[in-house]
Amino acid sequence: MSAPLLSINNLTVVKDEVPILSGCSLTVPKGEVHVIVGQNGSGKSTLAATLAGKPGYQITQGSINYLGKDLLTMTPEVRAGEGIFLAFQYPVEIPGLSMIEFLRASTNAVRGYRGEASLEPLPFLDYVRSKLKVLKLGEQFLERSVNDGFSGGEKKRNEILQLLLLEPRLAILDETDSGLDADALRTVAQVIQELRSPEESFLIITHYAKLLSCLTVNRVHVMHQGKIACSGGTEIITDIERHGYAGLFASL
Repeated sequence: MSAPLLSINNLTVVKDEVPILSGCSLTVPKGEVHVIVGQNGSGKSTLAATLAGKPGYQITQGSINYLGKDLLTMTPEVRAGEGIFLAFQYPVEIPGLSMIEFLRASTNAVRGYRGEASLEPLPFLDYVRSKLKVLKLGEQFLERSVNDGFSGGEKKRNEILQLLLLEPRLAILDETDSGLDADALRTVAQVIQELRSPEESFLIITHYAKLLSCLTVNRVHVMHQGKIACSGGTEIITDIERHGYAGLFASL
């Protein structure tokens, strides 16, 4: 096992005075794909939002170490610069802001943090065109307002487009596969496989076993009542499909 990229230890998180995460611990090594499954309300999206630094989540206990640094001291902007990316379960619509403007601004913000030169409009257009081809999206996609009037599948492809452009160290995908048809699902799996490297890791939250059948997954974690209840290989998914979560928890 390679060195940890992310280490979460005994994390407790409260939102609107309601405890959601309760002593959650998880380690994701560099270069690995880890999957989190669990029933609705088990804390999966809260964990993703906490890692990204989304406001409104109060950490009352525990720690998160990322690349040897205390993640909880970083602002969301610094986390993005340090290579943390969150593909939202419910992407936000921003009427009036074009995709091309949004993508270039976010890409250049991350490049600037890394000490890289900003991309001018024409070089950036060439750069984003190469990524559009991977996702089978036409250039007219760039002229639309961010997620405004997008279908569910288009919103999720937009999240993956941002992933391709920003090239994060830790990509957190919160049910990005929901709402995708079979072809789009295979494309997302292909992107994840191609982006895998010894330094980049993925944390994928999903309800669907179909995506996992297209991926090489290192570890599956089951979240229950705000913590990781058990971890193992993809055989856990088979157990859940056969016996449900109740059957899985009864055997622990």
